[in-house]
Amino acid sequence: MIWTLTVNPSLDYNLQLKEFKEGMVNRSQKESITAGGKGINVSIVLNNLGMKSTALGFTGGWTGVKIESLLSKQGVDTDFVYLPKGDSRINVKIKSQNETEINAIGPVIDEAHVEFLFMKLNSLCDGDILVLAGSIPSCLGSDFYTRIMTFLSDKKIDFVVDATGNLLLETLQYRPFLIKPNNHELGELFGVKVETQDQALEYARKLAEKGARNVLVSLAGDGAVLLSEDGKEYRCNAPKGTVVNSVGAGDSMVAGFIAGWTQMREYEHALKMGISCGSASAFSDGFATLDSAMAIYRNL
Repeated sequence: MIWTLTVNPSLDYNLQLKEFKEGMVNRSQKESITAGGKGINVSIVLNNLGMKSTALGFTGGWTGVKIESLLSKQGVDTDFVYLPKGDSRINVKIKSQNETEINAIGPVIDEAHVEFLFMKLNSLCDGDILVLAGSIPSCLGSDFYTRIMTFLSDKKIDFVVDATGNLLLETLQYRPFLIKPNNHELGELFGVKVETQDQALEYARKLAEKGARNVLVSLAGDGAVLLSEDGKEYRCNAPKGTVVNSVGAGDSMVAGFIAGWTQMREYEHALKMGISCGSASAFSDGFATLDSAMAIYRNL
């Protein structure tokens, strides 16, 4: 079974403007409200591909109820811990000549409700996949992911970690099945610029030496590379298309890789599914669907 964890989900208010002018009254041309969060995005794309998962995390207030309602309407299974105090955050996404995001803080999560989440995590079984995606609220501490991995260490869980900086590095000791930095995040880890597939593979190998089993690196217009657990290198060039929306493209790549690996247990197929889903989301207003992803896959 596949599980995703979004510690601090959001209700995303998406606004499309012809031109955003700072300090002025701006009027939108189009708007929508969606459930947001990196793990949630993975679950949505998996669902679009015909694969079930369960989205975990914390929700609170009327915004939390709305998040669960939106996901339920899309057919995404959820098992959130509901917080009695505070509201899940509302993030504002502005699309105009540039993409601008305003991300709120979110509610305080106390230890009693953390323990409730761990009770849910205890139901995971050997062979399950758990996606740990996104940043951690300060109220939980920067070791939250490693706490989870320690708690589940007696089970054969395939961890997928999509995080940055020390939050990512600290998880490597637990040998996660997959990590997915982009080229900028990979460069920041080593204080260098990563601009080519060769460079990405070079530094991916350093992360593998620290414990990562499979390292998937996205390079935007330069495609993606995969250093697999058996030491093999896989490369895939970026498909041609017009980027409409970059939000969630990386999460879509993670979902595509998981789906591809689960289907065939072949790394090349998993990489191609990852870049197909990531690109399909980037080339549209919404997330990748099976049809849009496979249309790209067939031309890779």
